[in-house]
Amino acid sequence: MGKYLSVDLKDQVAVVTGATRGIGRAIAEGLAVNGAKVACIGTNAEKLQQTVEEIGATGVEVTAHLCNVALSENVVKTAEEIIARYKTVGILVNNAGITRDKLLRGLTDSDWDDVIAVNLRGTFLMTRAFCETMRRAKKGRIINISSVSGLQGNRGQSNYCASKAGIIAFTRTVALELANRNITVNAVAPGFIDTDMTVGLSEIVKQVAKDSTPLARFGQPEDIANAVLYLASDWASFITGQVLPVDGGMTV
Repeated sequence: MGKYLSVDLKDQVAVVTGATRGIGRAIAEGLAVNGAKVACIGTNAEKLQQTVEEIGATGVEVTAHLCNVALSENVVKTAEEIIARYKTVGILVNNAGITRDKLLRGLTDSDWDDVIAVNLRGTFLMTRAFCETMRRAKKGRIINISSVSGLQGNRGQSNYCASKAGIIAFTRTVALELANRNITVNAVAPGFIDTDMTVGLSEIVKQVAKDSTPLARFGQPEDIANAVLYLASDWASFITGQVLPVDGGMTV
């Protein structure tokens, strides 16, 4: 287990998309360590079950839900299953995301559509599916995982940057719409984080990334999880519509 911020999430129910690896897994783990019941959503059945079993060892209830967040019918069905089980959901973390990095001249229609579908449409579908139970409860925390790529351009990532910038605009708008129901909506924008997505990068690319980060290193998944834990806690009850960069100073 990683080192996580200590907050009181006992009796809370949290949903985390893209929970099978990297940042999503760390977020699910951090929530469980702090007492929340966690519904983990992913598309790889084997990894999802492994994640649930290992996090469940904390003694907190953790459940697995296979779902493609880009498909409306999948999302509606999964949301119904989770709400039927837990009655309400107080925390939603939209973390699921993919990349299809190419320069614009080589970017295909499917490269664009797939990234927008999972990253941006998925965030919309999940938020729409769970916000009503929060509205009825008159409380809730929605935390969307954007990226520094949504705050600044990055060569070869026009599709990814567009999706992450869209998440920021979506976050700010939904925060305004749900504020009167005591539901906060915020985004976390990670910089370069040490996950399996960065492991495959060449040493040259890694060095360039570190050189562009004032702290001169990659962050850890727990760094993002701790930002999420803070925003999910009562300590952040007066924060909404904001974007929190966790990037080692990249966007200073």
